[in-house]
Amino acid sequence: MRQNCSVANRRCRISRWAALPYRLPPYSQLFRSRSRREKRGAPPIQPGRSLQGARESGWKPSEGDGPDKPEKEHGISKGKREGMNGQERFQRLIRRISPWEIETLHLARDATIIAAGNITSRLIGLLRETAKSELFGSSGPLSAFEAAAVVPIQLYDLLVGGMVSSALVPVFREYADRLPELRRLVGAVLLWIWLMMGIVVLLVGFAARPVAWLLAGGLDPELLDLTASLLRWTILAVWWIATAGVISGLLQAFQRFTLPAFTAAVFNAAMVAAALLLGGRLGVTALALGMVAGSVFQVLLQLPALYGLWPQLSWYHPALLRILQLYSPVVFGLAVNQIAILLSYHLASRTGPNSIAWMRYATTLIQFPLGLVVTAISVAILPRLARLSVEARQGKESLEPFRATLAAGLRMVIVLIVPAAFGLYVLADPVIDLLFQHGRFTAADTAVVAGVLRGYLPGLIFAAIDQPLVFAFYARQDTLTPAVVGLICNVGIYLAAALAPALFRPLQVTDLAVANSVQWAAHALLMSILLIRQVGPMRSYGLGRWMLRVLVASLIMALGITFAWPRMFPPVPPSTHLEEAMRLLIAGSVGLLIYSLALGGLTWFSAFRWLWIRS
Repeated sequence: MRQNCSVANRRCRISRWAALPYRLPPYSQLFRSRSRREKRGAPPIQPGRSLQGARESGWKPSEGDGPDKPEKEHGISKGKREGMNGQERFQRLIRRISPWEIETLHLARDATIIAAGNITSRLIGLLRETAKSELFGSSGPLSAFEAAAVVPIQLYDLLVGGMVSSALVPVFREYADRLPELRRLVGAVLLWIWLMMGIVVLLVGFAARPVAWLLAGGLDPELLDLTASLLRWTILAVWWIATAGVISGLLQAFQRFTLPAFTAAVFNAAMVAAALLLGGRLGVTALALGMVAGSVFQVLLQLPALYGLWPQLSWYHPALLRILQLYSPVVFGLAVNQIAILLSYHLASRTGPNSIAWMRYATTLIQFPLGLVVTAISVAILPRLARLSVEARQGKESLEPFRATLAAGLRMVIVLIVPAAFGLYVLADPVIDLLFQHGRFTAADTAVVAGVLRGYLPGLIFAAIDQPLVFAFYARQDTLTPAVVGLICNVGIYLAAALAPALFRPLQVTDLAVANSVQWAAHALLMSILLIRQVGPMRSYGLGRWMLRVLVASLIMALGITFAWPRMFPPVPPSTHLEEAMRLLIAGSVGLLIYSLALGGLTWFSAFRWLWIRS
């Protein structure tokens, strides 16, 4: 209830919200300034304390505290402020920015760098596929290369790829303050990985023909021999790719993201160059050589960023056992994921001969925002969470900064992924028409893939929220919990959700997409509940209110696009792909404008409402 009070007490009441902790939603920080009471050295009012408690602290307004007091800004008189240079003004402005806002800006910067690397890699990867189709078409030799190229990639994903985020970055971050120990640890990890990968290279090289038969036993004998020959080249890449992965984990632990973000782009560029320069003379062998060269360039690209972090080779370090302990549940989780994929394909095959292909097309569209946005934010947030978790375990800091950093990452994920999901839901048909409806891909296929995509989209939001939560567990060096939750959701809940409709009618491919959404939602909810039990509640960061505002703004955007589309474009289908792309570009721009205005309006309304209640 509003109180009648003097001018001084009114200022005291206003300073109550100004003295709140810095971990508040960013919009409230826009209005935050030090009160005159604090500028004179008075103790700040703690959140939740009454005004009477503030008066009991012994502070009293000074005689000059009134409406006739000379104008000041941030404790500086107007005349003195006019004599400050630009650098001093900037420094005083920076002091007003809260640590959480600075951390959010740094997180956004690093995520942007990683996303730029992903976009560059995807664009060069598109050029790689174009060069392959131009030089080799869909011939048998290209199939032989594709079979041979799978082996090093799968081995890396199984042996090293999952280890980087789940074990290497958290453990490397723990030793960041002890550089000699860290250099010995990195050297020990590299030595054992080199030994393991060397054994793998030798085994696959000697058994290339049997491995080729396992991969592509249906090919002709000549193509099978070519597959074995290419495999002896491509397997060499796994040694260098694994080395690049360990270096990337070390650099990410120290938040050096720029060069690791572009390693995949360098890999694809080397394959494009090899195909264009050597493809005419060596055939598909040029692609294998380009793969090896690209893996070498991945290592060379990151060497300049290792300044001050050069590893010291050693065969033993006590943290090696902990890395193995952390990675063992991840390997189990990867196996569970593969089983879930096989179950999904088996069920899809029972709904029709084209169902697996339809699901693959829809999954491709789902993976694009996940890989571009969510992975970038998760990779950027992991070393920060690992550092804060170590400080909390050592007693240097509470878990409050950990929760604040995780909340900042989740807010970024929500504000980008939710409108993307709503936009894809509304524009599913024209997007699929533009990307896939060529040749033998008909309009009927577009309609089915659009239905499957719409079944995936509710789960896209939960899958996006889930990945930072998983990385938060990794940062706390807890890899067992995500593995157990994955077993429960990826197999148990997915099968229950997929087979439930079959009790009443024949199973359809859209049922499997909805089952995946249910699985992702259950996984995210379980992970959030378990994480809150470990690190404490996160209600003070307003994630629920932020999610509600983003959902409302995204719904307004979707309704706006639906309303504007038939009024902007004629019902006649576009005659060229360029015209269709321009339609999507215009519709997307309109949707982005509507979303920005709606979210901005809701945010400012909430901010002013908050200030009115607190005043």
